[in-house]
Amino acid sequence: MRHLLLSCALLLAALPLGAANAATIEVRVTNVGAKGTLRVAVCDRERYLKTCPYSASVAPQAGQTTVTLKDIPPGTWAVLAYQDGNENRQLDRNFIGIPTENYGFSRDAVGRFGPPEFEEAAIEVRDGTTVAPIALH
Repeated sequence: MRHLLLSCALLLAALPLGAANAATIEVRVTNVGAKGTLRVAVCDRERYLKTCPYSASVAPQAGQTTVTLKDIPPGTWAVLAYQDGNENRQLDRNFIGIPTENYGFSRDAVGRFGPPEFEEAAIEVRDGTTVAPIALH
């Protein structure tokens, strides 16, 4: 019995944490230019448009660029993307607050005056791979 418990404990210790609940989001961004950096963030409801817990930055490919984010817990998330043309790590805006760099949200959500609400951009992420298409505007 003691050997069986020890064997089970060693087997559990060898398993990667969260492997059973790890998901992947494949963000397919269209209307991409060839310059700067394409930045993608995945936000939950509480941190939406603030400090998103998951993000990635890649060199853009003109037309469409795919960004893959792994080890995302299943749940409800919103995905945001923007092309950082001058690579200053922020979405630049004009003097009245309108973005001057191309950006987009999952579900192609568009806010009426400002960014869309979380619910408008929210997608359901399950185990496996979830595709999130985003068109930059």
